[in-house]
Amino acid sequence: MKIYDLNESNVFEGDIKKFWVHDSPYFRIINFNIQAGKTFPVHSHNVEGQLSILVLEGEGEFLGKGEKALPARKGEILICDINEPHGVRAKTDMRILVTIAPPF
Repeated sequence: MKIYDLNESNVFEGDIKKFWVHDSPYFRIINFNIQAGKTFPVHSHNVEGQLSILVLEGEGEFLGKGEKALPARKGEILICDINEPHGVRAKTDMRILVTIAPPF
């Protein structure tokens, strides 16, 4: 069993700060902190699987390729196939928790 205190990763340095929460053969969890006005670029991965992006703090938009941006507020979660374009634009300082299964 493992406990990770996400309060310890409440750090904003540079445009985007990354903290590894968990990495195993079954899934991967990463905490990204994005400064206000910055964008976690839209991208995709050419693998099978799914991902989730949970907004821990802040407000912004979920982004996809050529699609209308969707609001992203604290407590909201985006779930999609990992090969589907995804990204995040921060309106305020934002913390997101990304889960990838299976990891690549």
